Amino acid sequence: MKIHEFQAKRLLTDYGLAVPEGAVAITAREAGEIAGRLGHRPVMVKAQIHAGGRKRAGAVRRAESPAEAEAAAAALIGRTVVTAQTGPAGATVRRVLVEAVVPAARELHLALIIDSSSGELVLIGSARGGEDIEERVSSGDVPLARVGLGTGREPRAEAVSAFVTGLGLAGAAHASGCRLVDGLRRAFVDRDASLIEINPLAVTAAGELVGLDVKMVLDDNALFRHGDLAALRDEDETSLAELQAQRHQLNYIELGGDIGMVANGAGLGLATLDMVVAASGRPANFMDVRTTATSLDIAHGFRLLLDRPETKAILINVHGGGMQPCDTIAEGLGIAMRRTGRVLPLVVRLAGNNAEFARSRFRNFGCAIIECPDMWSAATKAVALARQDARRGA
Repeated sequence: MKIHEFQAKRLLTDYGLAVPEGAVAITAREAGEIAGRLGHRPVMVKAQIHAGGRKRAGAVRRAESPAEAEAAAAALIGRTVVTAQTGPAGATVRRVLVEAVVPAARELHLALIIDSSSGELVLIGSARGGEDIEERVSSGDVPLARVGLGTGREPRAEAVSAFVTGLGLAGAAHASGCRLVDGLRRAFVDRDASLIEINPLAVTAAGELVGLDVKMVLDDNALFRHGDLAALRDEDETSLAELQAQRHQLNYIELGGDIGMVANGAGLGLATLDMVVAASGRPANFMDVRTTATSLDIAHGFRLLLDRPETKAILINVHGGGMQPCDTIAEGLGIAMRRTGRVLPLVVRLAGNNAEFARSRFRNFGCAIIECPDMWSAATKAVALARQDARRGA
């Protein structure tokens, strides 16, 4: 779950992150009043949306006075901002963060992420942060330092100290950098985060470290442990379909293609998506059925796919485990098809617990499935069927 910049800053100040003085406004007048309370100094007026690239899109503006801050907020609130991360539909600005400008002698980049291959918490950073960091790293213009932190429950002080030295921090700034990294590590574990990124992290002339922009993503699957964090979800920035899927124990992301996909496991779902793309297909979605999902929850997920006119075929890749047998998936599909009445080509790959029983459940529900023995044949078959359906509809 993504949270807004201002929310991430509030959370991380409890772990030692210094941030610019400021507040959130939902009207232009409020923005001007906040700027006035900050005194006669420049402020930044920053659109609060779940996307990077805001400055390039004109959604981060400098104001020299309260009147300019009010005008900047008036130009942003209610506006649809399009960045590389929002997609062509963009995101509507409903609030702005008004902050005092902090002069930076240097700008660093600092982030904590999970290494998907090892499952290890990894600290990455650069002595040259700021705008367009992704492009500059990709081009090789900006090198990234990296150090593993294991599970994140141990400080690994020596490794962190060497990392901070590599960022060019010395003396009091070095000590502050080590404390900051340790605080972020604790926040990552305590709050079940999947990403914390500070860019830029300003180094002031006095050697202080201040987080000018913060991005934080929380693990949706851990929100049952954090009622306070669950309340931070901005439903205006979440599609209705994805929000409903969350409530039905489904991890669901719309992708816009024509092949609906269902898998029970995030890794299995991603592998299925990759194979469809490798077969020159266009996935309509990512869907991971959680182990806690009932057949009625799964039926809701299938309805999301069946209700989309763009969906031309459905690919079901299921490996039954102890908590989610294959027949539960089959029952969910049968319920959804009876409720919608829509018939689509159904390509199925089954393995594991209750696979044979699932086949009989498909027959009982009248689901004419096309079963494939492995993932690749299932992916290629689904792509071929989606193309045939598209040609018939052309």
